Amino acid sequence: MERRDIEIFLTLAEELHFGRTAERLGVSGARVSQTIKQLERRFGVALFRRTSRQVALTPVGSALREDVQAGYQRIQEGIAKAVAAGRGHTGTLRVGFSSPPAGEAIMAAAEVFRARHPDCEVRIREVHLSDAFGALRAGELDLQITELPVREADLSSGPALLRDPRVLAVSSRHPFARRDGVTVEDLARDTVLVPADAPEYLLDAIIPARTPSGRAVRRERVLTSRQELLTLVSGGAGMAVVGSQATRFHARPDIAYVPITGLPPIEYGPVWPAGGQTGRVRSFVTLLRAELDR
Repeated sequence: MERRDIEIFLTLAEELHFGRTAERLGVSGARVSQTIKQLERRFGVALFRRTSRQVALTPVGSALREDVQAGYQRIQEGIAKAVAAGRGHTGTLRVGFSSPPAGEAIMAAAEVFRARHPDCEVRIREVHLSDAFGALRAGELDLQITELPVREADLSSGPALLRDPRVLAVSSRHPFARRDGVTVEDLARDTVLVPADAPEYLLDAIIPARTPSGRAVRRERVLTSRQELLTLVSGGAGMAVVGSQATRFHARPDIAYVPITGLPPIEYGPVWPAGGQTGRVRSFVTLLRAELDR
C-alpha cells in the first residue's frame, strides 16, 4: 500500500463517510472511492460494506485497520522527528573542534545558541589529530570546526571562519630558536613532523612538499596528538608548523615558536557530513561567524 492509500483507508475507517473523508484529506470523493475499490481488488476481499445509509468496516477491514494503524503511526512520528531535526532547534547539537582557538569560539557561540534555543542541547568535544574525521563519519558529531581545506567525498565544508598565522615550533636548543623568523626555504633544513593520518592534500596546504627553490621538505608522519608533538619537538626529533595560537595555549620553556614568512595563515572552517546540514547546524555556523566577527 502506498502512503496515500493508507491515509485514505485509515481516514475512511475512522469517519465511515466518503464525503467527510474527502474533505478531511483535501481530495475528491471520487478519489476516495477509487482508492478503496483498487485496494479491494488488490486484496480480493471487501474492506467496507456500503449501503445508501451507512458505511461500515468488514471483519477483514477491521483487522487490516488494527494491523496498519500502529505501524503507520510510528512512520508518521518518525517523519515528524526527521522534519524537526532538519528544520527545528530541538534535540542535541554535537560540535567538535581541532584547535584551542576553535574551541574558544565554539564555547562562545554555544552560550548564545543555548540562550536562543533552550530546547536544543549543545555538546562540545575535541577532535584528535590521529582521527580527524572519524567522529563525523561515525555519527558522533553533527559539526566540526577544523583545518581547511577538506576534500572528502562524504563530507561538506563551509568557508574559513578563523585564520591563524603560522609559526615554526622548534626545541629551545635548535639553531632556529635564536632567530627572529624563518622562511619557507628553512623548512628543508630539518625534519618537519606532521600528523600520522593527515590527508596528503591537507599536508600540502599547510606544509609545502618543496620550498620555492625546489628543495624537498622532509615530512615525517609521526604525530597522533598535540602532547606528542610538544614532546617530540622539545626532544629535538624535528620541527613542526603550527598556528601562532600555540604561543598562548602551549607555551613551554623547552620550545620556541618562530614566525614563518612566505606562508599564509592556517584556516579553520565548518565541516559536516554530506547531506547533514540541518537547521541546527546552519544556525550554529551563523552564530559562530557572528561571534568571530565581533
